Amino acid sequence: MAQRDGNEFMPQYAYDPRLVKVEDTYYIIWCQDFYGAAIGVAKTQDFETFTRIENPFLPFNRNAVLFPRKVNGKYMMLSRPSDSGHTPFGDIFLSESADMVYWGRHRHVMGKGSEWWQNVKIGGGAAPIETSEGWLLFYHGVTGTCNGYVYSIGGAILDIDEPSVVKYRCDTFLLTPEEWYEERGFVPNVTFPCATIHDAKSGRIAIYYGAADTYVALAFTKVDELVAYIKEHSVTTAADVECGRK
Repeated sequence: MAQRDGNEFMPQYAYDPRLVKVEDTYYIIWCQDFYGAAIGVAKTQDFETFTRIENPFLPFNRNAVLFPRKVNGKYMMLSRPSDSGHTPFGDIFLSESADMVYWGRHRHVMGKGSEWWQNVKIGGGAAPIETSEGWLLFYHGVTGTCNGYVYSIGGAILDIDEPSVVKYRCDTFLLTPEEWYEERGFVPNVTFPCATIHDAKSGRIAIYYGAADTYVALAFTKVDELVAYIKEHSVTTAADVECGRK
């Protein structure tokens, strides 16, 4: 991997990569150790040459998710500011950029929920899917137990033109650790959304998710059914509205 100045560079430590295509370029976003938890970004058009882009944010931050197209002419990225460890807190924020280098106009999107499965912290997951109702977002919610954290998958719909606005947020989880491969592994009790493939014609969505930080699992759903379910079970609170907004 090369940096912008052409020198070779490989991250010392990188994990949770996400691949998103925007226009004619593929962007790889990951979490890395850069004086604490930080977000790394690289781009490619041929999967032979990768060029690293400047880190979008200062430490500490993770769970970066890039939108699959520009919104109002700007790149959009979700992230979860945190600290250097497995933080007992965390909300989702939105930032925008004209060039994938300088990021600003940071907006709060949503905070942890009062429901048991997301009452400690939340964070992004797969790249949002554009639907007629808005951006369909799969995210992860975390709760604490006497046996450690439990990671579940939640769903929300963000405004299509102003993605920092939460239109609907499902108060029930979409997926929580129940199968043996979700409950037992390197990190037990984890279902963590990583990527999706969706077919516009059939409406079918394939959700790839990490199971117990050991396996890659796959689940299927339909756009119309899932959007209807999220709307039916939607509960938005003050945690879903940025301070100063009505």
